[in-house]
Amino acid sequence: MPRKTTEAPANDDLAEMAGRACPICGKTAVVKYRPFCSKRCADVDLQRWFTGTYAVPVVEEDRSADGDDAE
Repeated sequence: MPRKTTEAPANDDLAEMAGRACPICGKTAVVKYRPFCSKRCADVDLQRWFTGTYAVPVVEEDRSADGDDAE
């Protein structure tokens, strides 16, 4: 059975990632959980997406300006 190979980040990338702060608690990020410092912070972030705390803004188009609507 062939082995799966995963490309590891270069040493410079590891050093750069280690110096970043966790976006949840501000502690130093850990490469295993990047960009977070722990599994807990990663789970907190995921929960915020699931509950709608985070949302990607959407701009709705005004259909009346297109002239496609029949009046």
